[in-house]
Amino acid sequence: MSAANYQKVTFILSAASVKQLPLDEGIEVAFVGRSNAGKSSALNALTNQKKLAKISKTPGRTQLINLFALTEDKRLVDLPGYGFAKVPEEIKRKWQLLLDTYLKNRHCLQGLILLMDIRHPMQTFDRQMIEWAAFADLPIHILLTKADKLSKGARNNALFTVQKELKILPGKLSVQLFSSQEQIGREELIAHLDSWFDFE
Repeated sequence: MSAANYQKVTFILSAASVKQLPLDEGIEVAFVGRSNAGKSSALNALTNQKKLAKISKTPGRTQLINLFALTEDKRLVDLPGYGFAKVPEEIKRKWQLLLDTYLKNRHCLQGLILLMDIRHPMQTFDRQMIEWAAFADLPIHILLTKADKLSKGARNNALFTVQKELKILPGKLSVQLFSSQEQIGREELIAHLDSWFDFE
């Protein structure tokens, strides 16, 4: 599938519970990460649509599961961010429950795109996601976002450090550099998504 096809993605719905999602069939790939990791920016960069996923100056505004259609049976999923937003604990617990329920019960979920700020990778929540995915036998592809914030040497060092750490962790793990601002790693991400979606 060419990059142009990802530009045809359309918004389906926002769900406050897993029960509101479409039938559990086809293929879904979910984007997940801390609230300040740049999920919305990454989705917009991937699809070349500036307003597909809403970006807020206040991290943690994605409180629902947002679904986007590539084709009739292939979907991108924007999951609620976690771990940074200054919101009441009750709301955080609701987000966590929604996230947990989706990850454990959505059988069409093919893989996770886990976003980490390259300047602060492998935080507690990131490790929890990796452990959960390994237990569920679900692959994770990591985007080290905001790579443009570091020099080329520093970003490559950060990538090497994370690659080294992933080697001793369980699960099907891969990692790459990514920048929404400078389009770093977009083609690599598309190639990875193509393999999960079974696109030629």
